[in-house]
Amino acid sequence: MDFLAHKKKIKKQGKKRNKNKSRAGLGGPFALNVSLRVIQTMLLGFIVVLFLGGMLALGIGAGYFAHLVEGTSVLTKTEIQQKVGDVAESSKLLYDDSQELATIQSDPIREKVASNEISPWVKKALVATEDENFYKHHGVVPKAVVRASLAEIVGFGAGSGGSTLTQQLIKQQVLTNETSFKRKANEIVLALDLEKYLSKDEILTAYLNISPFGRNNKGQNIAGVEEAAVGIFGVHAKDLNLAQSAFIAGLPQSPIVYSPYTNTGDLKQDYSYGMARKDDVLFNMYREQVISKKEYEAAKKYDLAKDFQGRQDVEVQQHGFLYYTVYNEAISIIAKQQAKDDGVSDAEYKKDEVSTRYIEQAKVKMQNQGLTVKSTINKNIYDAMQLGVAEYGQYLDDGSGETVETGSVLMDNSTGRIYGFVGSRDYTTNQNNHAFDTSRQAGSSIKPVLVYGPAIDQGLLGSESRIADFPMKYQHGEHAGKALENAENKGSKTFQTAREALTESTNITAYHVYQDMLSKKGSDQYAYENYLKKMNYPSSDTWGVESAPLGTTNVSTLTEVNGFQTLANGGTYEQGYLIDSITDSTGKEIYKHKDNPVQVYSKATASIMNDMMRSVITEQKTTPFKSILSGVNYQLSTADWVGKTGTTDNYADNWLIVSTPTITLGSWTGRDDNQPMADGAGTRTANYMAYLAGRIYQVNPNIFGTSEKFELSDDVKQVKVSDFTGLKAGKVTHNGTTYQVPSGETTSLWAKDGPAANTYEFGIGGADADYKTYWNTRNKSSSKAKTTDNDDQADDDD
Repeated sequence: MDFLAHKKKIKKQGKKRNKNKSRAGLGGPFALNVSLRVIQTMLLGFIVVLFLGGMLALGIGAGYFAHLVEGTSVLTKTEIQQKVGDVAESSKLLYDDSQELATIQSDPIREKVASNEISPWVKKALVATEDENFYKHHGVVPKAVVRASLAEIVGFGAGSGGSTLTQQLIKQQVLTNETSFKRKANEIVLALDLEKYLSKDEILTAYLNISPFGRNNKGQNIAGVEEAAVGIFGVHAKDLNLAQSAFIAGLPQSPIVYSPYTNTGDLKQDYSYGMARKDDVLFNMYREQVISKKEYEAAKKYDLAKDFQGRQDVEVQQHGFLYYTVYNEAISIIAKQQAKDDGVSDAEYKKDEVSTRYIEQAKVKMQNQGLTVKSTINKNIYDAMQLGVAEYGQYLDDGSGETVETGSVLMDNSTGRIYGFVGSRDYTTNQNNHAFDTSRQAGSSIKPVLVYGPAIDQGLLGSESRIADFPMKYQHGEHAGKALENAENKGSKTFQTAREALTESTNITAYHVYQDMLSKKGSDQYAYENYLKKMNYPSSDTWGVESAPLGTTNVSTLTEVNGFQTLANGGTYEQGYLIDSITDSTGKEIYKHKDNPVQVYSKATASIMNDMMRSVITEQKTTPFKSILSGVNYQLSTADWVGKTGTTDNYADNWLIVSTPTITLGSWTGRDDNQPMADGAGTRTANYMAYLAGRIYQVNPNIFGTSEKFELSDDVKQVKVSDFTGLKAGKVTHNGTTYQVPSGETTSLWAKDGPAANTYEFGIGGADADYKTYWNTRNKSSSKAKTTDNDDQADDDD
């Protein structure tokens, strides 16, 4: 091998040895390096896995959170402000001039105050104790939420909290106290929204207005800082000192435990829990540097116990007819309105279980939502009516020793507004509301609205049409075969005019008119369906019986007065109402009465009926009201009074309803046991009514419209008719005999059609014998042959 080749071989072998030597020399560090690289790779992988797992968990968490809040209502700024500010407050009932009628106490009781009416010490104490990061967070503290959630999951430290003041406000006002992840998730979302819409001070003020604060010195449950300040220390919330503020700020955590009072309003024998809580609040304020050490120590040493108010008795409001009537009517309105808003039909609402549910909801709303109910009641008029019944109710007694009760209503004709009412002689001894709740037989007071009004409206008779008033008997039903009698006789054995029949209130004539109308209309419910039903008279099969025109159906005083209001208002029904408006705590009007006029009778009919009912009052055949009133107050007696009386069998019920062109005043009198009163009930009722009207006139004379008059409508047909037949004048021939109609004409008022030509059978309800008696005892008659040339020579059959 040549040198060159050998040299190359040696060199190659050297490089190989050096390489092996190098590897051998680096053996330790190389292994470590490899190990580190493996660990690094594994750590990186773990981190990637952890990251991916975290992202997955975060995704799952986000998805779960989204699932929890799914369906949560997205509230507008206005809605969330309203819900948060919807503080349970006492509602009020008002008179028509906004004077307070009564307060409906809430439970707990509270009074809402503005931010500047709350001591700054209270706000600082609350924040330092309940939410030290209040001014830093945006409604939620994430780490606190996580801590509380983990505690909830593992079941350890579940009471550690985590809710900010904002969240607590949402929980109290918008959500429920339910413990669940879903509620918590909704709470977080809404708290974040709330912080966008309300300032920190607005949130604090709302919280202090709605939170419970235990009991006051009357033993009542209280809520809101103002009630707490007044009920515990006897000062307003704006005047609380530091120690008092700390005590009150500590109450919401456990109001009953920390309250110094028992449920009777007495101071607890041991109220140390509340005092210790006050010290904790003061320390929190010092720790958060909102008070100095000097202030802290001074407030801690302050003798707070001396500021606790002594026990006071609860002032129990004495409620009567006015309170309960207005309150119940407001509840009815609110309940029906809420049912309507919920899409409940009228038919569904009439079911007891449905209406009861909504009524209970309405009561809760009335007790807690600070509603203001403005009634139509005029305080002066209502008080005058109570004074009137107290002074003159005794005029109703009949000497039997039993109390004769009464119910009265005063209503505005043009609107249906109720100015005032009388529920009974004395609420303390009789709580039956005879004005609104008690129903009794209407007696003859029903005749204008059920009998004569509809008959005139249908053109079946005019004011001077003649109606049979001869002795007769009932034809059908339970009274069949029994004599139908008038109040004073069994029949006057003549044909009365419609005006006379109404003025004297004869029953037989009313019977004939009613039966004539029902037979011609082909329905025994015709008058009810077409007239009374429109005025909200109660539905009853008795409207179709023979005795219906005598007033055998039960009605309330309010219903009957409303019927006469319709006639006095030109035939237009305006339902009587007690509530003018209802507003919520923000002043928003949630209900306003709206007129709903219903034309029941034509204007012509109404004006004719008023003209006829004027005769009832002025002729005084059935009531001395006019003359008695003249003695009580002459000026008032000059008003254009119209009206009608009513008496049932054995004087069990007596009615008098009177109207002027502006108002209608009506009263029922009787005994609650339905036993008869002594004779003369009509005079006693008239006496009472005259003095009652006089009392009302003294406080408000203008409502009676003494200068106004009922006028006949322009479309009333004023027709000259025979005074004898009520039909157009002219000779009458019957069965070959010509009858000379006696001379004399009168004006008959018709709303529709008009009187027919004279005829022998001219009246309503007359039988052959009745006509024979009427013609032969009042007129000359002869054969047709004898009277052809000279009818005036007819023989007199008398």
